[in-house]
Amino acid sequence: MWLGKPRYWIFQALGWGSFFLLYTFFAFSFSTLELVFFKRLGTFIFFGILFSHLMRLLVVRFGLLQRNLTKQIFLFFGITIIASLIASFAYVEVMIAGDILKKVDNELLREKNYSFWFALWLVVLNNAFLYFLLFFIWNLIYFVYHYVEKSRKQQLDTLHLESLVKELELQTIKAHINPHFIFNSLNSIRALVDENPQRARKAVTELSNILRSSLQSEKMETVTLEKELSIVKDYLALENMRFEDRLKIEYDIDEDTLDQPVPPMMLQTLVENAIKHGIGKQIDGGIVKVISDFKGGYHELSVQNTGVLNGYKKYGGEGFGLSSTTNRLSLLYGDKARFEIKQINPLLVEAKVLIPVVTI
Repeated sequence: MWLGKPRYWIFQALGWGSFFLLYTFFAFSFSTLELVFFKRLGTFIFFGILFSHLMRLLVVRFGLLQRNLTKQIFLFFGITIIASLIASFAYVEVMIAGDILKKVDNELLREKNYSFWFALWLVVLNNAFLYFLLFFIWNLIYFVYHYVEKSRKQQLDTLHLESLVKELELQTIKAHINPHFIFNSLNSIRALVDENPQRARKAVTELSNILRSSLQSEKMETVTLEKELSIVKDYLALENMRFEDRLKIEYDIDEDTLDQPVPPMMLQTLVENAIKHGIGKQIDGGIVKVISDFKGGYHELSVQNTGVLNGYKKYGGEGFGLSSTTNRLSLLYGDKARFEIKQINPLLVEAKVLIPVVTI
């Protein structure tokens, strides 16, 4: 941790290397470069890298980036000022030890008539000011970089959490749908046991086919309409044994829609609702018609049945089945998909789902 990641040192090299080139360019523009210039500049940059790295260690060690913004700003300036002064003192000390500052000191003593110590303090403050500017820029870039990284990570974590919540909600809805369907199917079979055992055995076979398909679809968010339609046909075949002549079934399926993805068990839920709230309440029974077509950029999937809405004011009506359809569409497609249920004529109810077309 104290050494830092390779990317950190790349940025260090780019930053201080840029300062070296820029400073050398301006120095060369105004005077002839001597060896002493490169010694001074090299020493200055060495302490710049050293103390900027020490500042980073302090920030990481004491978790300064985790403090509130006001404290971060206060500590930012405090660390910058202290590091600038110490780095300048260290730089000047090395320069004196190497006798590199002697020429500068002599010029200040002769031209300005300054005392040695006063001249030395001017050199310290001058370098401290330059260090402060450089450390200020360094810290600003460092803090802004980590602030942006922290914000980006929080956004990714939020998106991941939302995705996880969405997945859990879908799983919860599916967990409710399957028992709801099973119990209704078992009730249908129970009605056949005493009346016609042979048909009841056939109904059990139909139910096993439906359950096998539903268990396979449980692991997926969507299935093809063709697969979903096979479950619906098994279900209607089972219900037809119970209602006999009271139930008439029609299909109006555009073959081009068979490859379109739909939420598993959704169409079956709409058909089940049509049987339970529509046909089941009609003395003479009625018709269930399944329609699939493309209209206006949507895959339009609808179930029509004989019956009345019985005072439904909002689509979704009563019970878990229709409300789960609305919730699943919202989770999977947001506001791009729609579900509505309405009375299209005095004797016919239509439950319609509009799903954005997916090109296969």
